[in-house]
Amino acid sequence: MKRIFTILIAALTITSGTIFNNPALAAEQPNIMIMGEDGDRDSVPRNSRVFKRVLNALANQLHDEGFDVFDETALTLDNYVQGRIRRSDDEIIDIARSVDRPPIDVAVIFGIYASSNRTSYTTKIRTRIEGRMLNVRSGQRLGNFEVDIPRAFNAPHDCNRECLLETVGRKARSLSQDLGAVLTEKLAYMVDRGRRFASENRNSYLPTAYRLAFSGFNEDDIDGIEEYIVAFKGYIHHRPTNTSKRHADYWYETDSGSARLNRNLRRMLDHLGVRGRVSFAGNTFNVDKITFRSRR
Repeated sequence: MKRIFTILIAALTITSGTIFNNPALAAEQPNIMIMGEDGDRDSVPRNSRVFKRVLNALANQLHDEGFDVFDETALTLDNYVQGRIRRSDDEIIDIARSVDRPPIDVAVIFGIYASSNRTSYTTKIRTRIEGRMLNVRSGQRLGNFEVDIPRAFNAPHDCNRECLLETVGRKARSLSQDLGAVLTEKLAYMVDRGRRFASENRNSYLPTAYRLAFSGFNEDDIDGIEEYIVAFKGYIHHRPTNTSKRHADYWYETDSGSARLNRNLRRMLDHLGVRGRVSFAGNTFNVDKITFRSRR
């Protein structure tokens, strides 16, 4: 009981110190990247002017609401082939996860569908935008979305390709503005319950999942570690995924940011009196114990 009490006091010291002594860690907002999904041959390809108008309208809506939106081309210019169309779903997700300067938290993935039907007296056009929001680190879906025009709209009977692109572009841009308004409401609620940049002592209401991998620790060390990680500020849930005599993996859900969790893990080692190394990449924290030769 004394040991548990001591650990809880130390853990509270860690988390409270992280909050109040480091204001830069508070009110952390998610980094967002908007990505086009055009793997379906019936969708509008990424190199279309219609696609670009929708992407710009979505980015502008999120930006105006105070969210940090990053351009995919700018972030991937050096290490990825540019201008690819008809990309697969796994390629899109892999790119979002691979970008680390800055790391992307939420991917807004959308596709545009448009069709035309020429009758004897006019051209009927239908347009729809659908997609989803994805927590890049955990793979959790944060919501699906779809907007469309309830009825087909008319274009001139002799509407050529240029005419169709401009007509669909105008309608799709209007739809994307409505869609952007819905997305900002969804994201605002997930991040801070709808109170934009609320002044609370937490980073975000957006849950984040990490893999915590502890190597070289004995069973007593792991017992102490588990008592600490559940006391960290922002803790939601954890689950062991792989354990052995000297290794333990956990799926760890928290609403704290990576900077706070990194600091808490390092301070935890200090309070446990254990020397170790903490490293972080993607959504994985590796904590390796530094051991020394003992006398027999």
